[in-house]
Amino acid sequence: MTKFLAADLSAAPAGEFSSSGAVGSCQRHSTRSCPSRQPLSQNDHISLRHARSHFGKTLRPAWLPAHRREARTVFGSRRRTQAPASVFPHSPDEGPTLKGAFGHEVGRRPWITGDECIVGLMKDIVGADEKEIALMNGLTVNLHLLLLSFFKPTPTRYRILLEAKAFPSDHYAVESQLQLHGLDVQKSMLMIKPREGEETLRTEDILALIEKEGDSIAVILFSGVQFYTGQLFDMPRITKAGQAKGCFVGFDLAHAVGNVELRLHDWGVDFACWCSYKYLNSGAGGLAGAFIHEKHARTVKPALVGWFGHDLETRFKMENKLQLTPGVNGFRISNPPMLLVSALHASLEVFNQTTMSALRKKSILLTGYLEYLIKHYYGKDKVDRGRPSVNIITPSHPEERGCQLTLVFSIPMKSVFKELEKRGVVCDSREPSGIRLSPVPLYNSFHDVFKFIQILRSVMV
Repeated sequence: MTKFLAADLSAAPAGEFSSSGAVGSCQRHSTRSCPSRQPLSQNDHISLRHARSHFGKTLRPAWLPAHRREARTVFGSRRRTQAPASVFPHSPDEGPTLKGAFGHEVGRRPWITGDECIVGLMKDIVGADEKEIALMNGLTVNLHLLLLSFFKPTPTRYRILLEAKAFPSDHYAVESQLQLHGLDVQKSMLMIKPREGEETLRTEDILALIEKEGDSIAVILFSGVQFYTGQLFDMPRITKAGQAKGCFVGFDLAHAVGNVELRLHDWGVDFACWCSYKYLNSGAGGLAGAFIHEKHARTVKPALVGWFGHDLETRFKMENKLQLTPGVNGFRISNPPMLLVSALHASLEVFNQTTMSALRKKSILLTGYLEYLIKHYYGKDKVDRGRPSVNIITPSHPEERGCQLTLVFSIPMKSVFKELEKRGVVCDSREPSGIRLSPVPLYNSFHDVFKFIQILRSVMV
């Protein structure tokens, strides 16, 4: 039996439909008497042209396979999409076009594999093989996914070691993972803090604690670069020490990726995660990354699974028989967000024009120059009594920091920050008393550093 929408039936003139629902006689050229033309007349009364106009008129099919170039109207669950042309780098096969559902399969960044298309640009930045990297989610989401698989507490090995002043989101993630397993947070969350009167952790103290408590530690989670102090941790030594005691070792690389040289594979790091909106320039909420060493590809599996963790070759057969992709790519849950992929891609293309080694060499010089000028003008031993001074709490040795310096002022930090902001300086303040400065080698110059010091002198009067 032919079925019609109630709205169509109620609008049709009496006598045009039989009791069985079949179409009755049709008068040629009459929209009221011809059901096949009924939707056209209905459109006069239910107009959504103002909405339709936002989605473009047609697809532009030049890049489609020949047999699909006649497509003009998009139906189904995968609707048209539209985004500012500036988001997408122009290329012969990809520009400011409307692709509709065909975007899943065409172009140099097909939606199905868009994230995988740019993984190759990330591998040298983190020092890993492409198969060890996945670009997905946000940092803390990835951290949770990784901890769900790497943190498997036992009665004797049930603790997670982290910095006492870890980034809050890391702290909360660890705390909630312990609670998820029904563990006492106070007993299971092992935190290490600097010695009395010191701002940063000593590597020998970290290694000594691992040696002492390692048999009860399941996972060691440290920053690559500490968010507040800017301290660069000795990741190779921490990894080696932790694994020697039977611990999994992972790192939050939010402030390290794109800042310092990383060799995650060679160091044997078990897992890592990072965001892309700091030194990778993709903007707040940008696409994050995760790393799992290839040695775990067949043994460590995701606790939570989605269809993008299914092997691509059979993913779209829709048989609901999971064929999990080995390694970190099995942790992928859903479609890559293409606008975020595009923003990250644009930045990674810039990184691809240089090397992390070259960036690091310039970074050491830039930050060293900034440190020298601050100490020269505002070190405690340089200023007259009663004049404001600046203390740099970031380690002085270049091998123990990235490009960041954290400054603590003898006068209220908020007032200094406000005055710097008024003068056009883009920096960052962090409670309780720090202002973070990062001369980034990718775009900052020595002249920028010199100008900052001149501006700071106008503030510190």
